[in-house]
Parts: sequence; structure tokens; C-alpha cells
Amino acid sequence: MTDHLKEACGVFGAADLRGKPAFPYIYWGLRSQNHRGHQSHGFITFDGRFNTHKSLDLVPEIAQENIQDWLKKLPGQVGIGNVRYTTSGGTDKESLITGMQPALAEAEKTRVAISFNGNVVNGLQLRREIEKKLGKFPYACDAELVCKKLLMKLIEYDDLFLAVKDCMKEVDGAFSVTGITKDGRLFAFRDPFGIKPLCCGYGKDHSVYAFSSESVGLDINNLTYDFEVKPGELVFPTKDGFLREQAVPCKRRALCAFEFAYFARPDSKLGKKYVYEVREEFGRNLGREHSEIVKHADMILSIPETGDDAAYGLHEETGLRWERATRRHRYVTRRAFILLPRERYRTIDRKINILNDKLNGKTVIVTEDSIVRGDTTKTIIQKLRRKGAKRVHVFVTFPRIIGPCFYGVDMATYGELIGSRHEPDEIAKLIGADTVNYQSIEVFINATGWKKDELCLGCITGKYPTPLAQRIADEMREKFESGFKETGRLYEIVSEQIVSTS
Repeated sequence: MTDHLKEACGVFGAADLRGKPAFPYIYWGLRSQNHRGHQSHGFITFDGRFNTHKSLDLVPEIAQENIQDWLKKLPGQVGIGNVRYTTSGGTDKESLITGMQPALAEAEKTRVAISFNGNVVNGLQLRREIEKKLGKFPYACDAELVCKKLLMKLIEYDDLFLAVKDCMKEVDGAFSVTGITKDGRLFAFRDPFGIKPLCCGYGKDHSVYAFSSESVGLDINNLTYDFEVKPGELVFPTKDGFLREQAVPCKRRALCAFEFAYFARPDSKLGKKYVYEVREEFGRNLGREHSEIVKHADMILSIPETGDDAAYGLHEETGLRWERATRRHRYVTRRAFILLPRERYRTIDRKINILNDKLNGKTVIVTEDSIVRGDTTKTIIQKLRRKGAKRVHVFVTFPRIIGPCFYGVDMATYGELIGSRHEPDEIAKLIGADTVNYQSIEVFINATGWKKDELCLGCITGKYPTPLAQRIADEMREKFESGFKETGRLYEIVSEQIVSTS
């Protein structure tokens, strides 16, 4: 359940070469990815001009009688969309409104729109550079930075390939982008490490082409999955299929490993495997690695819903009964991460229903996707104890998180991470468990089907793929261990220092 972590965004883009409206594809593509961003959503379509709709909260359900109104508001055969959580910029309502995506930038008769998933590490440096060329602007989100950076390069070169190439070289961070040029051309590109997912698909008669953060966005539209955009690659749909151009070389891949444990939908495909298959293998791994605990347990419980697949795998491996005695109240939708501490714990407590007569006097294993701050897991364990559980052993699919994320997951300081300060036995005491047992890094990697040097493992190893992130992590780790009190996201603190002294 992961303490209600926020991811940066989900993106979707579509072009209908028959000239039919792209909006229905974008709408359903985003609806399938609502899990990637609850704070806001937005659409931009193109029919000779850019048409925009943005709003706070989830992508809404559209009543049948209102469909035509939406099509009139968002006409055009090309469009992009976005669901967003904020991991850069402010989190007050005004900032959330200002930071809604997609982003649109215009200057010197050039326009470009983008939908962005990721996080920029050198954001403040980029902002200063952009303002010298385009003038001052409010910094609401990293999408705006990348959009204006791309615009600046388009003005310079009047060539999208060269503009994207420079962006890839000069932006430090993670970015998967779909966009529309001033003449209505759809495009997509991915940072040179491929940290955030992005895939492509097409319709039955090859008249519809689409880009999506996750393959479920293609599935819901009945589009065929074609390929994953390569790191450093720029892709366009054409009447003859996708045109692929390698803008910058990929020195190494670094897909965010956390996608496998938490963010991606279980029915999405990452590489050659569906995510649920990987999570089932996580459970089998935990059974093999911690067999002594399994021997003395009465049942498996899972933290719904990201712990469910691991629970099934653990059950398969060990034969221990998976008791479906924990269920999520699906329509308790208030987001715990934006609430005050006391109210947050109450909300977490209300979200999970536990069937007490199944637990009384039992030793239980609880499968959890990860432990970041420990708040959610602690609250659930307290509830299990109240329901009569005798012993509680937590099996965690994602290895112990020891460092912040710089690329779009909302864990941006050492101080908030329980694993950066405590060993597993200490964590167990703090959250009220009898034991906390992590999947080891090696078997985690093997389960994904990817190689170690193809994944970003920075938060569990301290080794980051991009140079500025590594520099910041090393510098701030040393300060943190000496008693430094973090006052914000690490990359924002250090970037501010860099800017002020340069």
C-alpha cells in the first residue's frame, strides 16, 4: 500500500489518420491510468488550433448525453492527455491548478504542447536558462520547464529532431513525453535512460496510432501493443507505421524498478512480462527466502491490492493458505497523503476492512509491496492486533528503500524514509510487527526479467543513473548523517544552492 505514494503522471497521445476525433482514445487511455495521478487531468487536441480542457481530480465519467459536448469542446484527429500527481512545485490548490497538464508554450510564432511523466533534477538551472531567452514565468511543474525548453530549441532550429536531441542532452532527470507540434504532428520521446515507461500501439487497420505510459491504455482502446519507446528515441506515427529516430545514444537502460512493485497496473506489460506475473514471482521468492517463518505461520494476508499477487505467489510456493480476510473499501476515496496526521491515520484505517474472526490467535504473514515511511503498514498492523492476530510477520516485495527518488516518486528526502535510518529488526519494532522481511535485491531483479544494469535501483542501492542525481544523493547523505535537517526535496535544495553560487 506504500503510504499512498505519489507518482509523477501518466501520459497518452493518439492520432486518427482517418480524420476522426482522437479524444475518445485519449479519454479511455487516461481512464485506464487514473492510478498514476489523482490530483488533476487534462486534454489538448488539435484541429488547426490547440483545444484545451484541464481540471482537478480524477478523469471523470462522462454521461452518454454529454459525449457530443466533449467532442465539440475537444475536436481534432490528434490529441494528448495527462493524469498528474505533483512531485515538483507547490501542493497548494493554486499551484495544483497552475501545474495541470498538458503544457502548452508559445513564442515567436512557434507553439508546442506536451504531456509529461517524470521529474527534472536540474530544474532551477533550466528555469534560469529559459528565462534569459523567453522571459520570466511561474514555475508550476517540470512539464512546463520541458515544454518551454523544447519551444526554445524549436525556435533555434525549426527542427523537432534537433530540438528533442538538445533537450535529451541538457535535461537531467526522467521524462517520457507525448506532444503535438504547431502543425498538428503527434510525437513522443523518452529520456536517454528510459526511466519512465512509454509504449506504442496501433489500431486494427493501422489508421489509429497511440502512445501510452502503460499498455493498459492501449488495451482499453482495443489497440495492438507494438513496441516500447527506446531510451533516447523520438517516434512519430505515419500512414506507413511508426517512424523511429534515435536522437541520442542509450549508454545504459534504467527503467524505474518501483513500477514492478507498486505503480504499474498488474495487467500492464513491462518488457516481456505482465506486471502481475512478476509480482507473483516476488511472493514465491519471499517464501523461499524466509521459509523458517512460513513453517510457523497459520495464514497469508495481503495488503490490498498491490500485495495480492505476491500473496498468491507465496501461497503457490508454500502451500500456506491465503486468507482473503483483508479487503479495501473501494469507494472510500479520500487521499490520505494530503491530510493532517490524525485524520490521515483514520482514513487509512477506514480504507481497509479486516475480518476479525479469521485472525483471532493466529500467526499471520502479511504481503506488502514496500515500506517507505511506515505509516500505512503500522496502522494496518495495529488493526490486525485489535482483531486478535497473535503474531504478524511482514513480507515486503520491494527491497529496503535507503535513498530518495529524484525521478518522479514522492520520496525526496532521507529523513522521511524509515529504511534509511533503521535496519529491518528496528523497523519491525517501530511499526509493531514481529518481523519485517524484505525480498533481496538479487532475486527481485531476476523476477523482473530485466538485468541489473537495465533498471534504476537508486532508492535501494544508492547508485543513480544520472550524474547530478548521484552528486546530490552523495552530498545530502553525508549531511543527513551529520544531523542536517532537510527542508524540502533534495534536488530543489541543492539546485537552489548551485544557482545562487554560480
